[in-house]
Amino acid sequence: MSSAPTFPDTKPLELRDRPLVDAALRAMSPTTSELSFTNLFIWRSYFQTRWCRLDDWLLVVFAGHRDGPCALEPIGPPGRRAVVEQVLPWLGSAFGSRTPRLERVGRALAEELGAVDGITVEPLRDHFDYVYRRDDLAALEGRRYHAKRNHINRLRRERTFEYRPIDAAMIAECMDLADAWCGVRACSEDMSLAGEREAVGELLANFEALELTGGAICIQEKVEAFSVADRLNPQTALVHVEKANPDIPELYALVNQQLSEHALADAAWINREQDLGEPGLRKAKQSYHPDHLLEKYRLSPAQEG
Repeated sequence: MSSAPTFPDTKPLELRDRPLVDAALRAMSPTTSELSFTNLFIWRSYFQTRWCRLDDWLLVVFAGHRDGPCALEPIGPPGRRAVVEQVLPWLGSAFGSRTPRLERVGRALAEELGAVDGITVEPLRDHFDYVYRRDDLAALEGRRYHAKRNHINRLRRERTFEYRPIDAAMIAECMDLADAWCGVRACSEDMSLAGEREAVGELLANFEALELTGGAICIQEKVEAFSVADRLNPQTALVHVEKANPDIPELYALVNQQLSEHALADAAWINREQDLGEPGLRKAKQSYHPDHLLEKYRLSPAQEG
């Protein structure tokens, strides 16, 4: 593996970096949920996200990752082997990472480097993305969606609801719901949930600047569920957050279906991100019958001996 080159200084990710980063991502047409400016931006505080440009590639570093500094796969054109071989030792020298690695790497790069001496490739099942056909989530047709239709029909019988596209006037109500959800889940006592609440706050506070789309379920003029998404690539929508009043469990099935039908009608696929290895979340995502899972991997220097 080559020695670390002279890299440009990294800088914290900011909203004003969006045009440059988005242009690089559009050229790459990513499929994995991490390769989204919105995701990088809203989680920037939690991961202490930094970035720089190295020749034709953008490098994104999570300087505050709980397992030590790491990077995402280089964002840019094919032929990334040499870049990866440079990035791994650089993470150790520039960021003091004792475990330099690339996290949540897509399958294409993992296969390209799988036979390279000196690099270990490990699958990360907990971070595989769930990808669904938009038409399936919007229509919920067939026996396999029978339970989902029952949830929605039960809610229709018991309550009168209205689906509304999220606009600036609704942001405060959505934040109130996110706070109420966190109160039930005791987010302040869980570092990951506290980080998620901060990310949701950034998402809503920058809803217009990030050009997001979203929908809310209102009952008696009150927001009881909401979901926010944007476009990951020309064919795929990416759902960033989905929150609902925990006292009305049927709302999750309803807001998922309504967002898919109304806000995401021009997408062929919907990426609903990973399950993080949480059994309940994995069961919920599998219950919507994904068309496929997007594999992700960790690339790290092979251990000597």
